[in-house]
Amino acid sequence: MTAQPKRTWTVEEYLDFERRSETKHEYFGGEIFAMAGASAAHNIITANIVAILHRQVFQRNCTVFPSDMRLKVERHHLYTYPDITVVCGEVHYEDTAQDNLLNPTIIIEVLSPSTENYDRGKKSHYYRTIPSLQEYLLVSQDGQHIEHFIRHSEHQWLFSEIINTDNVIHLSSIDCTLNMADVYHKVPPRAS
Repeated sequence: MTAQPKRTWTVEEYLDFERRSETKHEYFGGEIFAMAGASAAHNIITANIVAILHRQVFQRNCTVFPSDMRLKVERHHLYTYPDITVVCGEVHYEDTAQDNLLNPTIIIEVLSPSTENYDRGKKSHYYRTIPSLQEYLLVSQDGQHIEHFIRHSEHQWLFSEIINTDNVIHLSSIDCTLNMADVYHKVPPRAS
């Protein structure tokens, strides 16, 4: 018996399907991929960061988007849902549906065991090809650890690693700070 060939989706078919779907799917290379649910730690960290950043940019021309905002990475024809996206300045959408963001200033991904390799590898590379992107954070849910990438030039990124709960991360592109203790506030201890 031969395996059935995988269906190849056009962008238009994907967007029509996704806009009617009750679950989220990423799109890449003509394929769609269902997104898994998140752990309690993942959701708490994400909510903490959204709240922290929202308070700081509330009176400025910046918008914080949670994980339901789809992002299009134009160069790689990828549609994905970052955990947190921040845009400063005018928000650019792909079309009038205003559900495909094009110009993130900051992207933050909270790492999950099932997606960590992809988030660190190909997805990280794809994100860094977005011209508007200035900072990219990878936030561990299994320990107090954040990796911070800052655009230095078109093809050069500076990396720093924050592991101490007393540290504060300065997000220079939006002039905001993340206190590590606040990011991890109320996160349940990891089960052994």
